Amino acid sequence: MNLEEELRLFTGRANPELAEKIAMYLKIPLGNIEIKTFSDKEIYVKINESVRGKDVFLLQPTCPPSNENIMELLIMIDACKRASAKRITAVIPYYGYARQDKKDEPRVPITAKLVADLISTAGADRVLTMDLHCAQIQGFFDIKVDHLFAAPVIIDYFRKKGLENLVVISPDVGGVVRARAYAKRLKAPLAIIDKRRPRANEAEVMHVVGEVRGKDALIIDDIVDTGGTLLAAVDALKKEGVRDVYASCTHPVLSGDALNRICKSPLKEMVVTDTIPLRKKEDGKIKVLSVASLLGEAIKRIHENRSVSSLFI
Repeated sequence: MNLEEELRLFTGRANPELAEKIAMYLKIPLGNIEIKTFSDKEIYVKINESVRGKDVFLLQPTCPPSNENIMELLIMIDACKRASAKRITAVIPYYGYARQDKKDEPRVPITAKLVADLISTAGADRVLTMDLHCAQIQGFFDIKVDHLFAAPVIIDYFRKKGLENLVVISPDVGGVVRARAYAKRLKAPLAIIDKRRPRANEAEVMHVVGEVRGKDALIIDDIVDTGGTLLAAVDALKKEGVRDVYASCTHPVLSGDALNRICKSPLKEMVVTDTIPLRKKEDGKIKVLSVASLLGEAIKRIHENRSVSSLFI
């Protein structure tokens, strides 16, 4: 089957570098699309080739600036729908607003559900995403969702490092399931950071649950935003006698001064993926792994109506 004849891959402006890598994996050119912003900040999209009857994939993580990238994605979807695309899949490596996934106090929205509704209403038939902050967000969509994990890429990297006496760390109770999956595949014990968060974007570490003294620690998380939780965990582990501390996350939001703070911290190395482009040049302490082949293989299998379950863990 010639992918180029029936499959079209277009990218928004959020992460064109990742789209180019995926296109290289699929051995197809990126679709011809024109996107610009008018002086009043309205977004204009035009598909410069026929997509009538085509299987269209639109790559656009909704990373900062989140609101602009979400709106750009919606307009791209609408443009393809009105151009008579056969099927439209929104490829969203990083799903923004995912942390607003519940009503945990009176008179607040569930914005993760609102964004899911917007994507469905715009005309997407399917969503391909990676490492949702909460797996139940899949249920917010009224369309099909394929939820991939970056774990195979990250685990393979740390296996090759050959770290001995490793312990895998969950930075909070909510991340235990994710950290346990890593620990099982790395054949390492699991420890947990017991913390309390007094207010948004602030984390107060209480204590470490598990034996970590004299070991190398690997902190596993899905998102690192301000870096507060991560750096507090690093400090707590160092106080408990950990030798070297490594960290990994799928989505390096790294807002504000997070990147500089991480690079100046006692952290030995931080491994991230390219679901979100780093806002600054990669530092020696930050290692970026690509998920292009993982997403590319999923796109290929979805297009060919083959199972993608072997890509999950």
